[in-house]
This record gives sequence, structure tokens and C-alpha cells, in this order.
Amino acid sequence: MNPVAQFPYVYFLGIGGIGMSALARWFRANGHQVWGYDKTRTPLTEKLEAEGIRVHYDDAPEQIAAEVRANKGQTLVVLTPAIPKDHKEWAWLKEQGYDIRKRSQVLGLLTAGRRTVAVAGTHGKTTTSSMVAHLLHHAGVPAGAFLGGISVNLCSNMLLPPTQEELATGNSHLTTDQVPIVVEADEYDRSFLTLHPDVAIVTSTDADHLDIYGEQSALVESFRQFVSQIRPGGTLLLNHTADPSVADAVQPGVRVIHYGLTPEQGAELHASALKPAGHQFHFTLHGPQGTVPGLQLAVPGFHNVENMLAAACAAQLVGLPTNKLAEAVAAYRGVKRRFEFVETKGHDHAYLDDYAHHPREIEAFLRSVRALYPGKRLRVVFQPHLYTRTRDFVAGFAQSLSLADEVFLLDIYPARELPIDGVSSELILHQLTAPRTALLSKTEVLEAAAADDNFDVLATVGAGDIDQLVPELKKILHRKWYGAEA
Repeated sequence: MNPVAQFPYVYFLGIGGIGMSALARWFRANGHQVWGYDKTRTPLTEKLEAEGIRVHYDDAPEQIAAEVRANKGQTLVVLTPAIPKDHKEWAWLKEQGYDIRKRSQVLGLLTAGRRTVAVAGTHGKTTTSSMVAHLLHHAGVPAGAFLGGISVNLCSNMLLPPTQEELATGNSHLTTDQVPIVVEADEYDRSFLTLHPDVAIVTSTDADHLDIYGEQSALVESFRQFVSQIRPGGTLLLNHTADPSVADAVQPGVRVIHYGLTPEQGAELHASALKPAGHQFHFTLHGPQGTVPGLQLAVPGFHNVENMLAAACAAQLVGLPTNKLAEAVAAYRGVKRRFEFVETKGHDHAYLDDYAHHPREIEAFLRSVRALYPGKRLRVVFQPHLYTRTRDFVAGFAQSLSLADEVFLLDIYPARELPIDGVSSELILHQLTAPRTALLSKTEVLEAAAADDNFDVLATVGAGDIDQLVPELKKILHRKWYGAEA
């Protein structure tokens, strides 16, 4: 039975978040009436509105839909951690006694009793979970997914699992409970502890969210608790860079498979014959299910090859036939804002956009860009995300960004945080060792792109609203490189 069938009405506080919007789409597709609030109108909220979901943008309890106000006992309120504590609507809904649950709790309800693949890690989880969902979908394996980004292949952040009637029509022997559901398992605020997966991937346990955890050991302990919840007979796929103590926390009978690019890293699941070719990476997969040669990944990056190793193994564990793997890998086109090629000119000029917001992610991204464009002059525009993360990783940001020839910093994107005295982008600026560095406004970044030709490759990097620059930069570079409007 649908565990949320008792709630015909669903109201989202923060409906424009990438994970929240996926849940909103799931509820609407399953016959619930859905409304939501968000602070800012965005292309994503506009798309939700076009799909029939009503969204408002003022924090005003009186704007909550009349149906929600009149049916407290039949309404589920879904809350994102990004909502501030002084939010008026949240306060009113609490006062009135509504059933309010975090997004992670709702994901736990929807996956309870269902075959679940959960992808966790301080970075790489959105790409890896989108890979698992794509591989299954492309191969015709019935599946569902809740993703933390827009899959280029699916054109969505959600893959709706088939109903029992649809399974029967498609001659599938599966029941709805057996259809794998792929979820991005978020460690922020210990959200992933609502999940009890059959297959879990842990891509990394690097220090992050220290505003929540205080120190890395507490973060690692949270990952240990997460993997201890893998169901009996299940599997943990653990990246070789993750804290090894995580593997010790699984229950008896849960298999642990370590993965990495090379077997020298102690990885049972690994690659060989790995080489970049144009924008593709070619490799052979070696894993518990055997060896698969001739794989071609069109989304570049050594880290993405590593992500695909884990995704391929997880997909095979829940029903992907090995003989369909190569075709599915070749068809994967990535996630919006993850190593996304926005504009290119031949083999010498490119504009890329990436969501990287942690020093390890930035280093992996820039090393892969360097491998694709050896000897080319690289300009990076970076927007730090969160005051606490900037404070905690100043040296790491400076070191990873200094792989570029030019680094332009934007001001910190605060998201859910208030400013911290003494914490600004200048902290990173002072430690950069790249030949050219500057702290610029968005307008100045556009002016610099139009005014000079000091770079061959441009990359915008960050998790805030830096993506607002992408359409204008694309126009500027298309005009510069091709002499015409895009």
C-alpha cells in the first residue's frame, strides 16, 4: 500500500529545491494535490507551475492554499532544511498541528519495503545516482529514481516507477516492491539515516558540513550508521578514498566491494586501459560480475569513470544485464551543471560549467579539464558556497583552484547561512598561487570574458547562483569564437 495514501493534499516548504521538486512531481503523478512555497522564482519552479503545481513566493500563511488550510488531518507538509527557523509559514503550520516531515523522512516512507539503491558521499552522489537510474532505464529494466540534479537523458530529476498494471502490460515478472528505486542519500543533517537500502554506494567521506558535525570523525560515524542500515543480504560499494572504518559497520552477511580506478588502490572493482579521447574516456571495467571491455563514457573526468564503475556494478546487482552495459554507458549524457560543455570551438576552446563546491571536487574537475586540454590557458570563475564551508576549507579551495592559470572569485553565496565576521572570498584570494587572480562581481566577469582573449578554456564552478552567468557567457563566447549570436 502507498505509505502516504492518507495524505491527498501535500504542501512543500521550499518546493524549488532540486530534491524537493522531484518529490513534488512524484506526489502529483500519484494523484495527490500539490502546492508549494519558495523564496525565489526560478526556471525549475516555473516548470513545476507549467506542470500544474501552484507555487507562491511570499512567506505569508494566508497564501497557503484553501484546501490545505481546510484539511489539516489530510495534509502532509514536506520541509527542506534550507527553510530558516523564523519562517512565518512554517511557524503557522507548526502552531496548527500539521504533520510536518523533512524531505529525507518522506523518502524513507516512499522507499520502505521497496528495493532501494542509495548513493551517499560528500561528493559524487548526484552524478552516480543519475548514472544508476540511466543505466537501468536505458536497458529497459523497470526502475524509479529521486535525483539531486537534472539528468540530461531523463530530462528530469525523477524517474517514476511503473505501476503494477504497467509491469503486467510490459510482461515483467516483477512486483512494484521488487522494482529498484534509486535515491540520492544526503548526509547533510544526517538525512540519509531514514533509508534502509539493499545496495548502498559511498563515494567519499571527506570532511564537509562541519557546521552540523563539528569534526570529520562525527561525519564518518554518521556514514557508519548509514551503512549499518543496509538490509540483510545487501551490498556496500565503498570508494577506496573513503574512511576504511565505514566498511566495518555493515551487518553480518552484507557484502563489501571496494572500488577505484586501479587495482593498486585495493579495489576489487576497477578500470584498465583508461584513456581520454576527445571528450570521451575509454576504459575496461573489471568487477565481481566479470570484465566488460570497450566502454566509452561521453561525460569526461577521471572521477566520472570512477562513478560509473560503482553505478554499473550497482545496476547489475539490481537487474541490469551485462550484455546491455556498454550501450547504456555510451548513451549516458550526464547531469546539468556536472562537467557540462556549454560551448566549444574545435579541440582548442571550450566553456564548461560544474557544480563543484568542495576542494576535492574542484581538484578532480580541474585535473580532468587539464587532461582534456593540455597546454591550454584555463580561466576559472568560482563562487564559494556557504560561509562555514569557506571558513573550514580556505587552504583546500586555494590549492585546488590554483590548478588554473586565472582564478576569478565571486562573493560567497550564503544559502541558508548568515554572514560570519571575517569570512569572505578574500580569504581564498590571499592564498591563491595562480598567475592571475581577482575578486569580481558577476558584471565584471562578463565584461572580462568579452574584453580579453587571455584564456582558451573557461569554467564556471560553484553550487550557488553562479549558473545565472551561464546564458550570458555562452552568448559572449559564441560571438567571440564564431562572430555571430548563439
